[in-house]
Amino acid sequence: MNLFFIGDVHGCLHTFRTLLKHWNPATDYLIQVGDLVDRGAHIPETVALAKQLSEQYPSSTTFLMGNHEAEMLHHYGPHGPSLGWLRWGGRSTTEQYKRQPSLLAEHLPWLQQLPLLWQNDYVLASHAGISASAEAYNPKSAEGLLWVRGPLKRLDKLQVVGHTPMDDGEPIHDPDSHTMYIDTGAVFGRNLTGLRLSPTGVVLDIILIPVDPRDLPA
Repeated sequence: MNLFFIGDVHGCLHTFRTLLKHWNPATDYLIQVGDLVDRGAHIPETVALAKQLSEQYPSSTTFLMGNHEAEMLHHYGPHGPSLGWLRWGGRSTTEQYKRQPSLLAEHLPWLQQLPLLWQNDYVLASHAGISASAEAYNPKSAEGLLWVRGPLKRLDKLQVVGHTPMDDGEPIHDPDSHTMYIDTGAVFGRNLTGLRLSPTGVVLDIILIPVDPRDLPA
């Protein structure tokens, strides 16, 4: 199957639905690179849709953990609250789930089991990327695959990551680390990206969906 990657959604439900029209579950394996939650106008509904897709197409979907999901789980877990998270995006999530508490109870276990990475012999996807740090695979480290900013390690395969929004709303390829950056800032009024690759990591298609104004925070 080809590989169909989706960048950071951040509650942009209508934009997410539009992009999914370009995904064919019979021929494309879907990998979403994390950050379904926070900031956008339709966070519980976005998680519900992702959960539904993962259950409907278990053999052709992977939704990855993002740093925003990790902090949401921390906030609602035994070591919460996460006051920092509330300041940089979490307030929108908590306020929306307060109106739908039954969804929160349903979604937290699903979010908890999201994997940190997906890979085959040619492509590796994670939320923020694999750095050269000894802490590269530590999800709690600032240099780890949920949080790292800056240069990534060149692996023997293509990396596909989100996390770092591209200012011009278009994905970029960094040749030094052989990385595709596909967070194109939908929740900041830019685009949501779909990246279709061959199983061996050849770019077949790049789809840019301008954010639906209904998805932007009030």
